[in-house]
Amino acid sequence: MAKKVVVLNGSPRKNGNTSALVSAFAGGAESAGNSVEVFHLGSLEIHGCLGCGGGHSGRDCPCVQHDGMDRIYPAVRDCDVLVLASPLYYWNLSGQLRTAVDRLFALEEGGENLLRGHGRASALLMSAEGSDFADVLAYYDHLTEHLRWKNLGHVLCGGNWDPGDISGKKELDEAPALGASIS
Repeated sequence: MAKKVVVLNGSPRKNGNTSALVSAFAGGAESAGNSVEVFHLGSLEIHGCLGCGGGHSGRDCPCVQHDGMDRIYPAVRDCDVLVLASPLYYWNLSGQLRTAVDRLFALEEGGENLLRGHGRASALLMSAEGSDFADVLAYYDHLTEHLRWKNLGHVLCGGNWDPGDISGKKELDEAPALGASIS
């Protein structure tokens, strides 16, 4: 059965190395019959969480703030697989992606918890200049465990700085294989 896949791309570069991983992953997922919707977070105005507790999952736009997240909430609410994609910034996800993940909490507030569980799965795609992904993997593993999402795996590609540095690397073959594994 086809799955609905949502990718949150936290790279500020539209045509950078993380986007190359996203494109390869999406191609694999689509070849397996899944639908893929990619949100380039750098193109959306998304404000940080206010910690106000005023969100309500029952509303179309569950957060009290109305910004770029208004487009993301319905897609995440209805997806089967949520893919987090980011360059590695100081051993963690980019600020763009961290902000969006924080704001997803509104789907857990009020009414029904629409973020945790629901048979949802997740994958992680990352590019980096270095190759020390240990801290971000610990965060990602904890996040998927807390949210009760099936962890489908990850593709992590180090040794990249300039856009295009990822070309020819084995991870560009691993990403579509991970996407195609979604069924």
